[in-house]
Amino acid sequence: MSTEQEPTTPQDELSQALPPEQPEGDDHAAALDELQDRWRRALADLDNLRKRHAKEMDAVRNEERARTAAAWLPVVDNLDLALTHAGSDPSAVVEGVKAVRDQAVDVLRRLGHPRYEETGVPFDPAVHEVVGTVDDPDTEPNTVVQVVRPGYGEGSRQLRPAAVMVSKRQE
Repeated sequence: MSTEQEPTTPQDELSQALPPEQPEGDDHAAALDELQDRWRRALADLDNLRKRHAKEMDAVRNEERARTAAAWLPVVDNLDLALTHAGSDPSAVVEGVKAVRDQAVDVLRRLGHPRYEETGVPFDPAVHEVVGTVDDPDTEPNTVVQVVRPGYGEGSRQLRPAAVMVSKRQE
């Protein structure tokens, strides 16, 4: 004989809550009151669960926003620093801006959205957006020959597709 109980359904619990014989008069009203009370408590529990879940989701959302904003703070600090040196050597400013861009790309990568800008690969509508076509006899048709704007993310976490120029069929 097994010591495990079989799972019960609400109908099973209801049949266990009511005595097997039919209640008479006041007993019937008392049983109905008991069931209505249990029903109201279950609804109240469900409402409390919904409210608690909504509050927890807000807290998680706020934590994630704060984490993302904190990841971008060094990028903003470095942009401010680059602006303070805008009047100095132009090549140093350009190098500084490139470093800040690399830092921003790294932040996106750490947040799960790596940058992609490959050329010479077959066009894939899931990760590329065609912004133009070019005649290029040296490449296969529908091959990415130039990336106009890089894409970020991968799979279902894609922020945006890469805007690309694609070779067209030779006629």
